Amino acid sequence: MAVVQTSPYKVLSQRTCRCLRRTAMTNLFDLRWNSHKLFSSWNSKLFCTYSGSNIISSKRRSRGPVMAAKKVSEGVKQDEGKYKHTVDLPKTSFGMRANSSVREPELQKLWDENQVFKRVVERNDGESFVLHDGPPYANGDLHMGHALNKILKDIINRYKLLQNYKVHYIPGWDCHGLPIELKVLQSLEKDARKDLTPIKLREKAAKFAKSTVKTQMMSFKRYGVWADWSNPYLTLDPEYEASQIEVFGQMALQGYIYRGRKPVHWSPSSRTALAEAELEYPEGHVSKSIYAMFKLVNTSLSLDSSLDEFLSNLFLVIWTTTPWTVPANAAVAVNGKLQYAIVEVHSQLADASQPGDKKRRLGDAVKGEKKAFFIVALDLVPALQTKWGLNLFVKKVLFGSDLENCRYIHPIDKRECPVVIGGDYITTESGTGLVHTAPGHGQEDYVTGIKYGLPILSPVGDDGKFTEEAGEFSGLDVLGDGNIAVVNYLNKHFALVMDEPYQHKYPYDWRTKQPTIFRATEQWFASVEGFRKAAMEAIAHVKWVPPQAENRISSMTSGRSDWCISRQRTWGVPIPVFYHKDTKEPLMNEETISHIKSIIAKKGSDAWWYMKIEDLLPERYRGEASSYEKGTDTMDVWFDSGSSWAAVLGKRHGLHFPADLYLEGTDQHRGWFQSSLLTSIATKGRAPYIGVITHGFVLDERGLKMSKSLGNVVNPYTVIEGGKNQKEAPGYGADVLRLWVSSVDYSGDVMIGPQVLRQMSDIYRKLRGTLRYLLGNLHDWRGDDSIPYNDLPRIDQHALFQLENVVKNIKESYENYQFFKIFQIIQRFVIVDLSNFYFDVAKDRLYVGGTGSFTRRSCQTVLAAHLLSIARVIAPILPHLAEDVWQNLPFQYTLEDGSTARFVFDARWPPSNEELLSLSPDEINFWGIILELRTEVNKVLEIARGGKLIGSSLDAKVSLYTSDKNLASQLYNMCIATNDADSLHRIFITSQAEILNSLEDELVASVPYTGECELQGNKVWIGVSRADGSKCERCWNYSPLVGSFSDHPTLCQRCHGVVGVQPLPAAAAVAG
Repeated sequence: MAVVQTSPYKVLSQRTCRCLRRTAMTNLFDLRWNSHKLFSSWNSKLFCTYSGSNIISSKRRSRGPVMAAKKVSEGVKQDEGKYKHTVDLPKTSFGMRANSSVREPELQKLWDENQVFKRVVERNDGESFVLHDGPPYANGDLHMGHALNKILKDIINRYKLLQNYKVHYIPGWDCHGLPIELKVLQSLEKDARKDLTPIKLREKAAKFAKSTVKTQMMSFKRYGVWADWSNPYLTLDPEYEASQIEVFGQMALQGYIYRGRKPVHWSPSSRTALAEAELEYPEGHVSKSIYAMFKLVNTSLSLDSSLDEFLSNLFLVIWTTTPWTVPANAAVAVNGKLQYAIVEVHSQLADASQPGDKKRRLGDAVKGEKKAFFIVALDLVPALQTKWGLNLFVKKVLFGSDLENCRYIHPIDKRECPVVIGGDYITTESGTGLVHTAPGHGQEDYVTGIKYGLPILSPVGDDGKFTEEAGEFSGLDVLGDGNIAVVNYLNKHFALVMDEPYQHKYPYDWRTKQPTIFRATEQWFASVEGFRKAAMEAIAHVKWVPPQAENRISSMTSGRSDWCISRQRTWGVPIPVFYHKDTKEPLMNEETISHIKSIIAKKGSDAWWYMKIEDLLPERYRGEASSYEKGTDTMDVWFDSGSSWAAVLGKRHGLHFPADLYLEGTDQHRGWFQSSLLTSIATKGRAPYIGVITHGFVLDERGLKMSKSLGNVVNPYTVIEGGKNQKEAPGYGADVLRLWVSSVDYSGDVMIGPQVLRQMSDIYRKLRGTLRYLLGNLHDWRGDDSIPYNDLPRIDQHALFQLENVVKNIKESYENYQFFKIFQIIQRFVIVDLSNFYFDVAKDRLYVGGTGSFTRRSCQTVLAAHLLSIARVIAPILPHLAEDVWQNLPFQYTLEDGSTARFVFDARWPPSNEELLSLSPDEINFWGIILELRTEVNKVLEIARGGKLIGSSLDAKVSLYTSDKNLASQLYNMCIATNDADSLHRIFITSQAEILNSLEDELVASVPYTGECELQGNKVWIGVSRADGSKCERCWNYSPLVGSFSDHPTLCQRCHGVVGVQPLPAAAAVAG
C-alpha cells in the first residue's frame, strides 16, 4: 500500500531556477552555530545509483503562475491567463539594480537631513562607547588603506549603535610636519621660496592642510562613515596645540624631557631628525663595506710583554658598512668573553680568484710581501681567510678582555685611541669580531662612548656633508663622494684590507625616500627609561586584536631608546623653550610653559613666531628678555598625534579616558599606538586605550604592494564611482567596497583588485535579490497577520530556528570583531541556504496558496522575521542597502515605546528569542535528513528530466522506500500532514510523493528512474515517474481531481477553493 500526496504547485522563473541549479545544496547547519554540537555525530555518507542515463545539465525545475502571468503581459491570449489575477505575485518598489551612484548619496542626504546619527546617539540610553580616531595625515588623496581603516571603524560604531550604546566618534587629522611643509615649498617658484618667512610658510601650510581635510572628509562621508563631521579635531587647532603643550610640560616637569647631544636618525634630504616611526627599510640597498686595519701601538698592562714580538706590525681589523664614519672613530670595541686570534698574514691563496669576486677589491696594504699580523675573532678566521683570499696562520689566542685599554693609531688623524669592551652586539656572526666605534654616529657606539668617556665626534652638517672638522673631506657628501674618498684615503695609506658591496636593510626617510644617517646633534628627548616598566605593565592590561599584536608592541617598547621629539622644521608645534644668548642654557619651567600654553590656546602656535620674546615670557622674566632667544625646534608629529588622548578624550563632552578602542594599521605599533602609550603613561600612569585592533596593509590581487609604476593601484574613489571607462572600471558603490572590507581577515595583509571586486559585486547583487524577494512577498502583510509561533508549520519553526542561530552567531562575530565570519554566514545563509531551500519551497504557498490562507500568512510571518533581522544585522556593514530596504518596508516597525522606527538604526539589534531555539535535537536532526534526502531526490529528477520523462519537477511523482521503520514513519507523517506547508511533495517541489511499505520487483520495474542513497546508515530507495492526473491550469501541479469541478474544470482542488474565495474580475469571468 502506498500513501500518495496529490496537490498543485507553483513555478519558478527561468532565471531563478538556473541560479538555483548552479548553486550546490549545502548543509544549513554547517555554520558553527551553537546548535552545531547537536549534529557532530550526524555526518551521513551519501551515495546514489541510477537506472536511467547519466546526469545532464539541469533545466528549470518547474513552471507555474509566474510564467503564466508573464505570458499574458506579453500579449498571449487572455484565456490562457485568466487566473493570473488570483496569483499573489511579488510587488515592491525596491529595485533589483542598486543604482548606487544615485541612491547612496540620496540615502546619505536623508541621514544628514534627519540627523539620524546624532538622534540615535541621543536616544540610546546604554553605556558610552568611544572609538578614538587615529588622525590620517592631511597631505593628499585617500588610498585603499584609508578606506579599509575608516570602514572598519564605522562597522564597529554602527554595530554599537544598534546595541544601544552612546557612540562618540570624533574624526581627526594630523596637520603638522614635513610632508605638508614640502608640499607648500614644491608649489612655489624658486624665487618665491627665498622670500618665504616662517610665518608665511605656516600660513600656506595651514591653508593646504585645511583644504586637504575638507577633501578627505568628503571622501570618508561617501564611504558611508558616520562621525561628528561638524566638530573634527585637527592638530593645528589652538585648543589642541595647547593640550599638547600641557602634556609636554607635565613630562618636562617630571624630568622625562631633557636636551642632549646624541646620535639620532638624520635625514639630509629633509634636514631634520627623524623618529623610528618615520623610517622605512626598502629591499635592495647596497652599501660599500670595508675591512680596515688600525695599527696597534701600546698593549694593556694585563698583557705585559706577551705581544711585543708582534707589536711592530700588529693591526686591529674592523668591518663597517659606513666608511664615512671612520673620521669620527674614537675606539675599537671587542667582546670581553670572545676569543681573539693574532694571525700572521701571508700571500694570497692559490684558489683565491673565485667567480663573483670582481666587485671585491683587496687593499694595497695586503698585496705586498710585507709581514703583518691581524687581530680578529678566532671563530671567524676560516671565513675571513676565504673571503680575503689570504693565508692566515694563528700565532696566539687571547680573550677580548685582555685587549681592553690597548691603544692604536687612528688611520686618518693619527691620534691614539683605546680598545674598549662593548656589549652583546659584538658577535661572530659577521665582520671580524672587532667593532669600529664612533659615538657620534651610532646608538650602541654612543652607549659605549658614555661608559668610557669617549669624545662624541660628528663632523657632518645638516646637509649630510662633511664639515671642516673632517679636514680634507670637508664639503663631500657622506653618502656619496665623501664615502668613496674615505675608502680611497685608507687604501692609499695602507689601512685597507678589502672593500666590497654589501646588500642589507638600511633606514630611509619615509617621505623623501632617500637614505638617512646616524648623526649626533643637540636635540630634545623623552626619557623612555623613566617610565618603561610602567608602559610594559600597561601593555599587558590592554586587549589586543589580534592577540599577537601584544608581542609586537612589547618588543618595540622594551627595546626602544630615548625618543627624540625635536624637529628642525617650521611647520609644527614649537618646543616652548628659551635659550640664554651667552650660556645657551635653556629656560623652561612650570611658569614659562603655563604662560606659553595660555597664549597658544588663544592665538595658536603661530604666536611663537610672530610675538616678541618679552610677550612670550612670563612677567617676572620680561626684564631679562634681551638676554634670551626663542628655540626654533618643533615637536615630532608623533608627539602631536600621541597627545590626542589629552586634547580630545580629555576635553570633548561625552568622551571618556581611556578610550574603549583604538584601531589602526599594524605599522602603528611603532607609531601612534606607541607615542600615545608613552605620553599617557608618563603623565597619567595608564594606557589611553582599553582595547587596540590592528589591521594589515592592502595589496593587489597578486599580493604585491600597490604602486603607480606597477599600475596596480586600486583607488577607492574609482571603486565607488567608476573610472573614465565604465566598462573596464565600473562604479560599484560604497556598499560593495564595505562588503569587501567585511570579507577579508584584516589581521593580516589583504588583497583587492578587479576580480575580487567583481566577486563582491555578484554577492551583493544576490543579497539584494534575496531582500527584494522578501519585500516583494510581504507587500500585503501587516503585523496583525502574524501567526503565533506554536501554530506555525514545522518547516516555518525550523526556518526561525535557523534564523535565530544566524543572528546569534553574527552578534558573536561582531563582538569579537571577526567581520569576515559575518560575511561568510551572510553569504551562506542568506544568499545560498534560504534561496536554495526555504524560498524555493515557499513560492508555491506565497503565489497560489491564497491571499489570506493560513499557509501563506505563516510563511509571511517567517519572511517578515527574516527581513527585519537581516536588514538590521547587515546594517553596520551595508548601511545603504539596509536603509534602502527599510525605506521600502511595506509595513511599519513599531518600537517598544510605541514609536515607529523610521530608519533602520532606529530599530536596534534584533532581540533574542529563546523560544525560537527550543526545537528538540530530534527535530533538528530530522530536518537535516530531509535536506539531504531532497538533494538526492533532485539528482534522480535530473536524470528523469534528461531522459525526457519530465520537463518541470512538477511533472513528477516521487516514490520512497526505507526499511528503517522510524524514518519511514516520519516520512509517512509528512505525506499525510494536515498542514500543506509541511507536505513532503511541497518540499520536493513535485506534484506527488508516496512512501512505499515494500519494494516489490514488479513495482521497481515499473518506475522509469530510480536511485538509492544512505542516510545515517539507512538506505533509501528513490523512484521517479510521471505524476498522476491532469495539470492544473493555475498552479501547474498535477492532480487526479482536475476536471472534477464544473465551474472550474481546469483547476485542482486547492486552486478551486482559492478561486472560490478570490472571485475573478468581471472581465476575466466573462472571458472564461
